[in-house]
Amino acid sequence: MEPGEIRRTERWLATARVSLAISALVAIWMDPTVIGYSPWAYWLLGVYVVHGVVVMMLLRFRQQSTVAFRMVVHAADIVWPGLISVFAVGESNPFFLFFIFVLAAAAYRWGLFETLATGLSAVILLWIESAVVGKGVVPWTTAILVRHHLPRLSIDLTQLEPRHLFMRTVYLLVMSWLLGYMAEQQKQLRAEKAVIARILGRARVEAGLTGTLQQILGEVLSMYRGKRALIASQEANSYKVFIGELRESNDSTAPITWIESATTDHEIYLYDSPADTCYALRKGDSFDLLALDRNGMRVRNAPVDFLPRLKGFYAFQSLATVSFVFGQEWTGRIFLFDAQLTGDREEELRFLQELVRQVGPAVYNVYLIRRLRLKAGAIERARFARELHDGAVQSLIAMEMQVDVLRRQSATQQVPVTEELGRIQGLLREEVLKLRELMQQMKSLEVDAKKLVPFLTDTVERFQRETGIAARFVAESAEVDMPPRVCRELARIVQEGLVNVRKHSGAAHVLVRLAERDSGWKLILEDDGQGFPFSGRLSHSDLEQISKGPLVIKERVRLIEGELTIESSPGKGSRLEVSIPQKREAAYGH
Repeated sequence: MEPGEIRRTERWLATARVSLAISALVAIWMDPTVIGYSPWAYWLLGVYVVHGVVVMMLLRFRQQSTVAFRMVVHAADIVWPGLISVFAVGESNPFFLFFIFVLAAAAYRWGLFETLATGLSAVILLWIESAVVGKGVVPWTTAILVRHHLPRLSIDLTQLEPRHLFMRTVYLLVMSWLLGYMAEQQKQLRAEKAVIARILGRARVEAGLTGTLQQILGEVLSMYRGKRALIASQEANSYKVFIGELRESNDSTAPITWIESATTDHEIYLYDSPADTCYALRKGDSFDLLALDRNGMRVRNAPVDFLPRLKGFYAFQSLATVSFVFGQEWTGRIFLFDAQLTGDREEELRFLQELVRQVGPAVYNVYLIRRLRLKAGAIERARFARELHDGAVQSLIAMEMQVDVLRRQSATQQVPVTEELGRIQGLLREEVLKLRELMQQMKSLEVDAKKLVPFLTDTVERFQRETGIAARFVAESAEVDMPPRVCRELARIVQEGLVNVRKHSGAAHVLVRLAERDSGWKLILEDDGQGFPFSGRLSHSDLEQISKGPLVIKERVRLIEGELTIESSPGKGSRLEVSIPQKREAAYGH
């Protein structure tokens, strides 16, 4: 366990210890006959309560719980029930619970063998007490107490007789085995979950499919102490088998090697078998095979003909295999050569099955996300290529033809070219602006609440410098309280709106305003240009019904669950308003 988990465990045990001691005090207060009215038992219980409180306080103020500290506390917990039990009267006294507590504490802290050792130590202590009492120590001690006018011990000697101790010994040993066994199984389950979680953490999109498989296979190979791992897979609509190999290495960054596929690979690696996972151990010239189906049940008389085929390519003494399915597209099998299964082999194979089933979807998600990213990149590149072809390239070709015409005319006759060159210069300036806007769209935006106002200020100022259109940005509040995703979308909306003003409006003045309202935030873009091809004030739903308005801006507003309103006066200008609801982090996926 991690140090933090150990500390929490000790705190829980300390709370249980104090609660148990206080409960025992209440029990003997309600029925003092259980301790034979002995004041020494009350004194011992009081000392134990103080001991429990001191341990609890130490755990609260100490930064960590050391091994020595835990051993001292556990030793005191073992001695305590042995001392208090000598004062108990009758078989139904409540102090047997203290033995249960110390056994449960050992099981909670450690496992089977430590719990058995705790039970055995408690038994030995009880038999030592019985031997001491048999030597007449109790009458001698009672005489000394009476001589000094102190209360008698009032010990129930019958509880320390061998016939009673024998049954108590059986109870303690059986209980220690049961609690230890359950703790051991729980510890194994926790360890398996921790392993699965650690390996799941290796599935990272930025590492790519090969990098993810390399990390996961490396972890599995190290866990089973194998020398070589192979992964063979095949896509559903393809006959090609992909084979990756990873060898044992002290370097965790050892790369996975992809082997050139052959026509016989399917028969060698992806053979049909009723076994989902299996473990083969070589014994002389044959193999001892243990195979499980997909439900984890043992497969009787599983075929072993795949082993000689593999033996012809790889030298191994043991082999573990497990099949996998990624979605509906990929099937395959993992091979671990010279893997060591040190525990119950069936349980180890079931865990290997569970590991692949848990990790498989994560690997498949990495594959899908990478594929989607590649497809999205291809679509984006195609869009930019189309934009360049339909815009800058066509304009540059037209300008090249015009320059060629001017060159030919100027060679044969004296013609004024100033006006024509001015028109060409205007076209060049227009294409430069388009290319800059295209470059701005390609850049990734890292805009949050702190950066939004400075970013919009810079964007509007740059728009004015590059276009000559008088533009101004006004922020009614210096502090913006919006999730980063909303800030990024608003920045894109302003960029897209300014591009539309330059391309289509013919405006001389533009105003961009960011205002805070009781219901949320409002972004406003106003210009004095030609306006939209409709008159009046239309809401988002109205724009959708008549298929009007800027498509890109409408989509971005929809993504942040905002509301778009456009007010247009043809020939006089337009006003675009984007309303963003307040405190909608969950909706934005922040």
